Amino acid sequence: MWPFGFRMYKRRGLRGWVLSILATSPKNGVEIMNAIEEMSQGWWKPSPGSLYPLLQDLEKEGLIRKVNDRYELTEEARQEMEGSPWMQWSRPKSAEDLMKEMDSYVSYLEDLKRSDTVKFRASSARLKEIADRMNTLVREGGENA
Repeated sequence: MWPFGFRMYKRRGLRGWVLSILATSPKNGVEIMNAIEEMSQGWWKPSPGSLYPLLQDLEKEGLIRKVNDRYELTEEARQEMEGSPWMQWSRPKSAEDLMKEMDSYVSYLEDLKRSDTVKFRASSARLKEIADRMNTLVREGGENA
């Protein structure tokens, strides 16, 4: 039932983080560490001493390969992740799933605005750009309906 057995829980779940990040696109080690820090909202950034030995282990197991200084999933790893209900969160499967995920991000941003206004303000210009794009989609969608 669990992808890759119970090995997912070694190193505080770092294995699962890495595989799910690489499922989206190839990355180098620094990009993986930064993605984990961003996904954990700054609570955790793995050390090179944790990440690089894990990357070597994953290569030996045939789950990732290094191409042009970036790590990517092998087909074996991709198939195992696709069949796992645990990894389904990594990619929305329908428009409705995507809407639910977007709604949760809006909730996060609402909380961030209340609890850390400095951090929220730092992202507000980008948020406005995204909101404008979304509003354009809604307007254009109504015209074609």
